[in-house]
Amino acid sequence: MKKIILAGLLMITSSAAFAGDSDALKAILKLKNYTEASSLLKSSLSALATPAEKAKAYNHLVDLAMDKFNKEQAIQAANMAAEQLKQGNTEPYDTVGFYEASYNALMDAIECDKYDNMPDAKGKVKAKFHDNNVQRIPNARIQLVNAGQAAASQNKPQDVLKYWGTFLDTEDIPFLSSVDKSNEAGYLGQVAYFTALYANQEKQYDRALKYCEIAMKDPEQAKEALALKFSIGQMNLKTKQDTLNYINELKDFYAKNPDSEEAFGTLCNLYNGMNAKDEIMALVNDKIAKNPNNHTAWALKGQSEMNDQNYDAAITSFKKACEIDDTNPVVLTYLGFCMNNKAASIENDIPAQKALYKESLHYLERAKDIDPDRMKANWAYPLYQCYYVCYSANDPRTLEMEKLLK
Repeated sequence: MKKIILAGLLMITSSAAFAGDSDALKAILKLKNYTEASSLLKSSLSALATPAEKAKAYNHLVDLAMDKFNKEQAIQAANMAAEQLKQGNTEPYDTVGFYEASYNALMDAIECDKYDNMPDAKGKVKAKFHDNNVQRIPNARIQLVNAGQAAASQNKPQDVLKYWGTFLDTEDIPFLSSVDKSNEAGYLGQVAYFTALYANQEKQYDRALKYCEIAMKDPEQAKEALALKFSIGQMNLKTKQDTLNYINELKDFYAKNPDSEEAFGTLCNLYNGMNAKDEIMALVNDKIAKNPNNHTAWALKGQSEMNDQNYDAAITSFKKACEIDDTNPVVLTYLGFCMNNKAASIENDIPAQKALYKESLHYLERAKDIDPDRMKANWAYPLYQCYYVCYSANDPRTLEMEKLLK
């Protein structure tokens, strides 16, 4: 009797050890259409018996996505060869399908690797698909850069975030930790910065800040990325206490990075929003004392003085800023505005008044040349005033400005 029971146990054990794929997995593996296979996997994931089955199912999706990827890549290569040889025989190329296959292959490979590295019933990890996927997925992942660029050219922000965002999000994942990504250094920061801009545009602020941090590691993108990071920080301030807390964070950052123009400018903007004039001037004067040729400091000093209608002081500050850098249309326009206001206040001295308008005209025309479409500075009205006083109401230049004001 004991021998019979033992034999029965051996048969049961043997049957379990050599059990085949579950019906759910077989159904998935039979499908050759990616969309159908993916849909069935998602709906029947819980029916897959083990992590090994789930890994096998996801690897099947990777195979299907890579089949599409390789097919379209081969067509692309053949078309390029035909163009170079001037044969003129090109085959239709599914760009959208190619990019989507790149994305699907990467995402499914990540899921496959997750289950592939789970321990089996004996507590052992026997990854079957990892090495092969690590070999073939990086080529697909790189195509997400081109996919994002194509989406940007078509003004599809959600697709930009899908492709560029995924490329950035998978930069340091464990699955691809062994892959050499040194060739990405030349464009990673730029992709991160532009993705941050799109995320900010779509009000996905956490993602935007994440991508700013990546971009800030690139010396060529660090300045713009930091400015965007500070801008996002300001947009999310809802209460006075939020602002005070953020100011304290910025002050700490600025103390450690005294050369950061972005931190300096943001602090001044925050103080200006709180009408903290003393704090602005203290910050600006300290900056000028340490760096007398700091354009931003002189410009902000002039702006604060202009807001107080202290036009003489503002003119001096704006002129100093223009001596350092005369390419900022906003500063040039502010200078012209202040000079016009000073001129208007002159009584019983027409020559002196006209001379000041003529001097103002020089700066305002410079602003017009730099920013002809008034994208940054609205120089039209103060320039109209100058033309009106210096020439006449019927002068062509005056009439041209008059048209812009209507």
